[in-house]
Amino acid sequence: MAKNSASSTTVPDTVWLGRGRHLGPEPEQDVRRNLLALKAARVIDDFLELDPVEAARSTDLYPRDESADPGPSARRLFEARWCVADGVTVRAQLTTYDPESRRTKSEGVTWVLAAEAERAWEASWPSPATVFWPDSDRVAWDHETVPGVRLRTANHLPKDDDELRRLLRACTRQSWFIHVVVHEAMTPDVPGRRPVTAFLPPSLRHRVVEHRATPEQALIADFVMKRELGVGIPRGGAVVLPPTPQALDDDAERFTVRNVFLDGTEPTELLRKIVEFASLPQPLPADAEPVLTRLRQGWHLFTPAEELAHARAMVTKYAKALEAMTASCDLYREAAEAALEALAEATGGDGTPRTAPPTAAKEDSSPWRTLTKTLTRFRGPTPQAPDAEVRQRPHGR
Repeated sequence: MAKNSASSTTVPDTVWLGRGRHLGPEPEQDVRRNLLALKAARVIDDFLELDPVEAARSTDLYPRDESADPGPSARRLFEARWCVADGVTVRAQLTTYDPESRRTKSEGVTWVLAAEAERAWEASWPSPATVFWPDSDRVAWDHETVPGVRLRTANHLPKDDDELRRLLRACTRQSWFIHVVVHEAMTPDVPGRRPVTAFLPPSLRHRVVEHRATPEQALIADFVMKRELGVGIPRGGAVVLPPTPQALDDDAERFTVRNVFLDGTEPTELLRKIVEFASLPQPLPADAEPVLTRLRQGWHLFTPAEELAHARAMVTKYAKALEAMTASCDLYREAAEAALEALAEATGGDGTPRTAPPTAAKEDSSPWRTLTKTLTRFRGPTPQAPDAEVRQRPHGR
């Protein structure tokens, strides 16, 4: 089981994040078709598709960060730009990735999506997911990275206790989405089986995953959730799961709903709780940080005005670099000229080093040399060693 990857920072209020799996055969083709259709209908301003290697090597206006690299397993990178209410511009990137290993190939292609607006995100804006992916049940792009869980539908909780524990841990520690558990007081009819998430505002529909507990799972679901997450679920009610066991602290009842009528009508109280929870600062997963960095520092789809500003900035940057190089060359030239002048002065201009005249050493008037000469006068002759004196005596004396 993967460890909790939440960081100490929170998701900016201008950002929309999503991560899932596409189980179809041609995920990139589905993205291309949807982007082409939306551009033709003028829903989006423009889009761009890049090879990940090309995207990583491209030069940008801002200094690049190593975490902005999509990574070796990246397949394709898509960018799109569109406007929402009041002309607010939204920029979004979607990256597809190969499966981590051969045994996970059947689990599809992983995708990550990050979108950022020029001001705080509003739930009524279009979902970035449906900009890249077609909003159709026939395209299986909406699977969670947690196996067996899917967006846009009601996922029934596993009946096995251990599987239920593993699922809740994975959903609250690995997922980028908000998870809601609804208990069915009685088996609902066809209108009641409609997902509650279908009533959410557009931008929240693909940020919330709905789980259903059957009528006979009331006690076990409540027991496991209290033990694992610190929150329970009322019989016939619902609860928004915290991303970590300590997230809600002592205010666990704040996002609990006592009664949810699954009759096809809009569950107003539950929807209000979900919207309120989504508006709170959410912890930024550690594996989402490079995705957000890539969106901000690895952007390629510029408008004409941005291209002009980008070109001007690059001209200014290169002009400063050239000026610095010129100044450096001038310094090197001045240093070389000074060295040549010193060499010419030392050699007399003919390349032969000058030697000091013999009297130069005698005329040395340094204080140390003067002191040495004075001490030498008063020291007297140096006495001979005793053994040397014995050697000089004639033999036989």
